[in-house]
Amino acid sequence: MSNASSVSPSSPPAAAAVRVSSIMDPRRAPVVQVDSALPAVAPRLLLADSLRQAFVAHPHGGEPEIFRERSWTDRPPAKAAVLVALVQRQEMHVLLTQRSAGLTNHSGQIAFPGGRQDPEDRDINDTALREAWEEVGLARERVEIIGRLPEYATGSGFEVTPIVGLVQPPFHLQANPGEVDEVFEVPLSFLMNPAHHRWQQLDTPEFSRRWLSMPYDDPASGQQRFIWGATASMLRNLYRFLAFPPAL
Repeated sequence: MSNASSVSPSSPPAAAAVRVSSIMDPRRAPVVQVDSALPAVAPRLLLADSLRQAFVAHPHGGEPEIFRERSWTDRPPAKAAVLVALVQRQEMHVLLTQRSAGLTNHSGQIAFPGGRQDPEDRDINDTALREAWEEVGLARERVEIIGRLPEYATGSGFEVTPIVGLVQPPFHLQANPGEVDEVFEVPLSFLMNPAHHRWQQLDTPEFSRRWLSMPYDDPASGQQRFIWGATASMLRNLYRFLAFPPAL
């Protein structure tokens, strides 16, 4: 595996980044690499007990492979959290959202439930649980927090801590229409197979930008769920942690 790095080795100037983030369709950028040579995470490591044990040994998810994006904002960074909700069905699934097209940051993108830390939150775990309740109606008593992944700095100025939790069905979800257009699930085994990890790159005279994507053809909706950017990067860090666990 490569050493920890930012998602874009050659990043655009701040003004160019704003233009790219607002007008570029990331689906259309050339695919320059697919990580098919890397091993998929073994199915036994995706079971609830194995995941618990992995985070007991390393509660903060080991060393990240990807940890930041080039910032395109001048505001001070804000703390935030997302909930990496692993749903315990016949096989493990990851709960994801399609963000509302009207949001200021990352509108229309696929994301984990989450958001900015509030002063009233007890800790970063509380932030993730509160945001999941507010965005998709996931009750905190259905979530067993087992650990976290390394902090990830987004280009929009958030320092995001991914909180990993096991979710036990049944549960009822209700998307907040002001924040979330859809809620859906993707098999964890799909996301932990690097044959589905694609590196895309956009080169212009002004800049070069590279990012990770994991497109998923969703049989439930008939849509392709285009997972990319920060969400894909955090999933890649989960892959690194499970496929190449740190030494004890």
